[in-house]
Amino acid sequence: MIKSHPGIDTQQVFRSRDGWEFKKCDLAWRLNKNTIVYLGWVNDLTVEIKDSFLTTLQFYSIYSSASHARNMSDRAKCFFEFTGGKLDTRSLLAYRASLDASKEHYLGALKGFFFTWYEQGHPGISEAFLKTLKAWTLKGNEVGRAVLQMDSLKGPLTDIEMQGVLDGVIACYSKGQLLLEGFSLILALVHTGRRPVQIVALKIKDLLLTEKNGIAVYSINFPRAKQRHALWRSTFNTCAIDEDLWLILQLQAVDTVKRLQDLVSFTLSDSLIKEIPLFSDFVDLPHSISEKALLELLQFDYLHAAVNVCNTALTRFSEIHCVFSERTGAPLSLSPRRFRSTLGTNVARQGYGVSIVAEVLDHSNIRSAGYYIKSLSDIVERIDKAVAQQLAPLAQAFQGVLVASEKEAVRGGDSSSRISNGRVNVGTCGNYGFCGALAPIACYTCTHFQPWVDGPHEEVLNELLAGSDRVWVITKDDKIASANDRLILAVTEVVQQCARAKRATCDG
Repeated sequence: MIKSHPGIDTQQVFRSRDGWEFKKCDLAWRLNKNTIVYLGWVNDLTVEIKDSFLTTLQFYSIYSSASHARNMSDRAKCFFEFTGGKLDTRSLLAYRASLDASKEHYLGALKGFFFTWYEQGHPGISEAFLKTLKAWTLKGNEVGRAVLQMDSLKGPLTDIEMQGVLDGVIACYSKGQLLLEGFSLILALVHTGRRPVQIVALKIKDLLLTEKNGIAVYSINFPRAKQRHALWRSTFNTCAIDEDLWLILQLQAVDTVKRLQDLVSFTLSDSLIKEIPLFSDFVDLPHSISEKALLELLQFDYLHAAVNVCNTALTRFSEIHCVFSERTGAPLSLSPRRFRSTLGTNVARQGYGVSIVAEVLDHSNIRSAGYYIKSLSDIVERIDKAVAQQLAPLAQAFQGVLVASEKEAVRGGDSSSRISNGRVNVGTCGNYGFCGALAPIACYTCTHFQPWVDGPHEEVLNELLAGSDRVWVITKDDKIASANDRLILAVTEVVQQCARAKRATCDG
C-alpha cells in the first residue's frame, strides 16, 4: 500500500498553524483536531505540477487556517479532475465555462492560490495563464440567502421555534435523556451564536466572572475564528452571557476537571486547570503522562473536543425530542448555523445597526451582517387568535395528554395535583416531584400536564391574548409582546383537542 507521494522528500517535517506536524510526502495531512487534508489524488498529476502544488499547499497549511488549506485542496482537485491534470490557458478557459453562476466562486477561491504558486517561483504556471486569470472578476460564494428569505428549513428560527427548542432541551436534560455536555453545548450555541469551532476551542479560564458597581457580570472570552494568519487562540472577543448559562458551563467545567483528574497520577494544579478545555477529548491521553507533558499538550487543540460534537449533540436532541415548526408542521432541522442566524436576526429586529450585528456575531467586517438588516421586512409580527387557530396544529406546542376528566388522570385521586387558573381547575399535574413553574401558564407546554376536556381553556387563551395586547400597548414592541406566542399556540391546541373530543362524544 502506498503511504507517501513518490518523488517527494520523505524526511522534512512541517508544523501547521495549529501546531500539528505533517510531512509533505504524506497522503493525508492532519492540520488540526478537526481537519485532515486527503491528497492521494495528486499522484495523477505530473511530477512537476504535483511538487509545485504540494509546496504551495504546504505554505497555506503553515500560515493559513486549516479549513482554508483544505478548501484550496478541494477546489484544486475539482479543477485538475476537469482539466485532466493540465494547467494551461485553454484548460482554464474551459473550466470557467463549465461553472454556472452559483459555482464561479470555486475558481475565485483558487485565484489567490495560483497567484501564490507563481509568485513563489514554483514551476507549472505560465505568464499567459496568470494574465488570463488576473483579467477576470469572479463572483464570490453566495451568502445570506437563507437569512434574506427567512428560509423555514435553513434560515433563522422564529421566536416560537426557538422557545420550543429551549423548552425541549431543558426537559430532556431534566429527565436525564441529554447529558451535561450536550446540554451545555446546545445552550452555548443558542445563547452566544458562536461557531462550533469557537465553542470547542474554549478553555476553563475563558469563563469570566467580574464585578461592576457591585453587580456580578458573566461573560465568555471566545477565541476568534476566520482571522487571516492568526494563530489558534491568539485573538479573542468577549461575549456577555446570563448567570444561568454561566452556572451550567461551570458544571461542565467541574465535570471535565474530574474526568481528567481520574486519568492522571498527579494532582491537577490551579494553573493547569485553567488551561483544560471546557469540552474535551481525552481518549488518546497517555495514562502515564507527566504534568509537564500534559501542560505542553494543552497549548494546542489535541485534548479539545472535535468540532462535530456540536452537531452530534443537536442530532441526539432531535432524535429524542421533536420540535415542530409552526411554519411547516414538520420537525425542525437544527444546525449551529441556524442558531447563529437567529441571533443576528433578533439583534437586527431590536433596531440595532449593521455594526452592532457584526459585533454580536463576531464578524470582522459588516458585509455579511447586512443581510440581517435586509431581512427585517419578512419577519412575521405577533400572532392573534385567528392566526393561532391556523398555526396551533402545525406547531404542536402542547406536550401533555388530554384526559376526559380528573379521575382518568395520573394522580387524579390527589387533590394537590389540580391545576387552577386562579378561579377554577383546568387540569391535573402528573409530576410526582416538586415544580416551581408558574401554573397554569407554564403547564400547557409541559409533558406532565393533563388538561381536562371540560376545563376552561378558552378563558386561559383569552387572558393570554389580552395580556399580549396590553404589553404591546405599553411597549409598542412586537418581540416583547410576542413572548408568550408559543404558549398561546399550546393553549389553542388544547382548546381544539377539547372541541374534537366533545364532538366525538356527541357523535358517539
